Amino acid sequence: MSTTTTGKIVKLFITQNNEDKTRVSLSEVELDADGILGDKFYAKDPQRSVLITSLDSYDLAKKNGIDITNGILGENILVDVNPYALQAGDRLHIGNATLEITQNCTLCKGLTTINSKLPKLLKNDRGIFAKVISQKTKIKVGETITF
Repeated sequence: MSTTTTGKIVKLFITQNNEDKTRVSLSEVELDADGILGDKFYAKDPQRSVLITSLDSYDLAKKNGIDITNGILGENILVDVNPYALQAGDRLHIGNATLEITQNCTLCKGLTTINSKLPKLLKNDRGIFAKVISQKTKIKVGETITF
């Protein structure tokens, strides 16, 4: 991309590897080439190890009468800027971390349990998957994200 876009990390989440797959909001997470340490999906699929979602997704849901809480879309990183125009291979930077976009987030049937309209509504606006390119590092809520 020829221009630089800058935003902030609003929230960070992991899914715990327990029976009820508890979602936890954290102020800081540690990343390496296998994803986010402590996340249920850590080292499962490096191409889909980090899900980035924009506040725009939640705003779109709310404008359509669906009021959902942050984290419910399964994101690891919630940002205040829209990264959905990024393509596979594009890179973004958060502090010392470099992530590479691998694909748009696929829709999961689990969204219908939240609201039956949600999968179609967020078809192209749920999030993007990225893999971690940088060495082991930490990112924090409030840090700048650039792409």
